[in-house]
Amino acid sequence: MQLMPATDTASVSIQPATLADIPTIIQLAEATWEPTYRFIISKEQIDYMYRVIYTPASLERQMTTEGHVFLLLRTDGHPAGYASFSRLPMPAEAVFKLHKIYVLPSHQGQRLGQQLVLAVEEAARAAGGEALELNVNRYNPAISFYERQGFQQHREEDIAIGPYWMNDYVMRKELK
Repeated sequence: MQLMPATDTASVSIQPATLADIPTIIQLAEATWEPTYRFIISKEQIDYMYRVIYTPASLERQMTTEGHVFLLLRTDGHPAGYASFSRLPMPAEAVFKLHKIYVLPSHQGQRLGQQLVLAVEEAARAAGGEALELNVNRYNPAISFYERQGFQQHREEDIAIGPYWMNDYVMRKELK
């Protein structure tokens, strides 16, 4: 899969990531994780969750055992963002989950996040997906971004991660 919409000044490509891209994903996560969450959750929770989710072993497990597909977004050949998604095993309908979507702070506001969401939607539809869900912290300003992409609040969910809680909305978009 490769999408080639362009911003005014940069060429953009989105391609599936491989295990060899794990160091790039980690570099992007290091640049995006703390700025994304610093006003929403404590530094201790940010650090803990990062250590759980973004080790090379954890990312490899997500890609192989858990079936997460990672997409890397590049502008002018340089990594600028990523997303990950997978099919949910439980619902009778074909529901996919957008697990992660991050764009470098220096590249936000250029519709790159929108392009990542569209790439995930396209891949989920191609795999028979009928809906796409995501979790977002109830205090995350990104809620308005997801609403602009057509997601709606579906339910609330509180998830324990070690000694911390994620207090989320589950947002959903029908893909039919």
